[in-house]
Amino acid sequence: MKNAGKMLVLGMVGFLSAGLLLSGCKQAPELTKANALALIQAKYDQMPAAGIAIAVDEKGLKDGVSAKYWDRSTVYPNRFWGDFPLTPEGKKLLKLSDGSDKIKWRPENASDKNYSVVMTTVVANHLKVQDVQDVQDEVLPGVDTAKGVDFIEAQNLDGLPSALRGIASNPVNKLTTKRHADFALENGVWKLHSTE
Repeated sequence: MKNAGKMLVLGMVGFLSAGLLLSGCKQAPELTKANALALIQAKYDQMPAAGIAIAVDEKGLKDGVSAKYWDRSTVYPNRFWGDFPLTPEGKKLLKLSDGSDKIKWRPENASDKNYSVVMTTVVANHLKVQDVQDVQDEVLPGVDTAKGVDFIEAQNLDGLPSALRGIASNPVNKLTTKRHADFALENGVWKLHSTE
């Protein structure tokens, strides 16, 4: 009976010691989707705002004429080349990649549906973070506790007129990209480690 009593006391002391030891360890704070989105968006907001590169295909060219962003000034003898100078309204919204104020439309042939010219919006915006997926445990070199999320990085069309948003939304343009972000727990706080 003496041994059973000693074993009971030792067991209770061991159990209490383990409880005290575990209660002294701080648990990592939870990294929620909302926290992850805020950390990634904060990084994007710290980067310089930039205009959006917009590829203008044949449909976009016609939409731009309808919106009065450019006019057709010259038609060449082959009847599918043309020059389209930017209107005053177009100059307020767009810059051409070659620095000129005239679209030089030069497809290889009349049925060339892949031809496009690239313009950049004058309005500069920060990228937007959207659709953050579930937070997953990660293993990162040199990091004790890490998490990761997949998310969508989207071009920000705020401040653009609806006609220009329509041109930017044509299939030739890629307005979203799937990305991944890794987070590290540093001094009890989650920090953005990297995005890829």
